[in-house]
Amino acid sequence: MVTEGRGYYQEWSKEAQELKAGDVVNIPAEVKHWHGAAKDSWFSHIALSVPAEGASTEWLEEVSDAEYAKLK
Repeated sequence: MVTEGRGYYQEWSKEAQELKAGDVVNIPAEVKHWHGAAKDSWFSHIALSVPAEGASTEWLEEVSDAEYAKLK
């Protein structure tokens, strides 16, 4: 749940979606994604994690500067 600021959420191979205060994103287990602040804003959010049998959190590669620069 986004609490303040403006940012983006993007699942692997999909378009990024803009996020603003009050937006909620439900991310199923094992979905590769990233989320973070927009270039001209800060971004604050609350994340709740529900353990899923056979699933785990895995931090992957950083979002490249080239991919981030494509955002509006």
